[in-house]
Amino acid sequence: MAIRCLLRSNLRRFISSPTKFTTNSHNVTQFSPHSLSNLNLLCGFHDGRPRGPLWRGKKMIGKEALFVIMGLKRFKGDKEKMQAFVKKHVMRLLKSDKIAVLNELERQEEVDLALKIFKIIQKDDWYKPDVFLYKDLIIALAKSKKMEAVMEIWNSMRNDNLFPDGQTYGEVIRGFLRYGSPADAMNIYEDMKQSPDPPEALPFRILLKGLLPHPLLRNRVKQDFEELFPQKHIYDPPEEIFGMH
Repeated sequence: MAIRCLLRSNLRRFISSPTKFTTNSHNVTQFSPHSLSNLNLLCGFHDGRPRGPLWRGKKMIGKEALFVIMGLKRFKGDKEKMQAFVKKHVMRLLKSDKIAVLNELERQEEVDLALKIFKIIQKDDWYKPDVFLYKDLIIALAKSKKMEAVMEIWNSMRNDNLFPDGQTYGEVIRGFLRYGSPADAMNIYEDMKQSPDPPEALPFRILLKGLLPHPLLRNRVKQDFEELFPQKHIYDPPEEIFGMH
């Protein structure tokens, strides 16, 4: 306690004079004009900005939202009990709790449950089409290879006249390529070309890499890429990878 008071006293002198000083305690500590962060740490001061792990720990989900998440996971194999649980507990959640439940289910990769919650949210009076809600769910579904569900939500998003960002396009294109459906990946690519937002290079690169076994489709994408990004380099593997001689 005495050391802390002494450090605070020294801090006042430090502010009035830029010269270095030392404490009078046995453990001598030197400070310079560039060491205010050290002073804050030693004196117990805090600048008000959130600290990583501590801040994440404080952003806890409410008790009701946690209860709903546990219940949904518990009853996901029982349709009748699931319906009863949703009617009794999910429907009465506040807006913030429903969104928290959706985000947490996506984080836990419980994508089927997340999809169920999203559809419930869409029916609420307060709901307005939000591209970020769509984005997070679409990416979670694509990473879980739920491509039929991806297209269901994708079509809903496009019916709301919303366009995703480059990351979303890239993940959906990647998902279809992993799913073994380059035609669907190209459909998403054509949709991306209609977006009012400036194009991003990442979805093109994902598609160019995934279309190596399909040289004709790849050449179409490559031509568009070169027109849109003339300064960027495209790696073309040896022709034998394409199956050509």
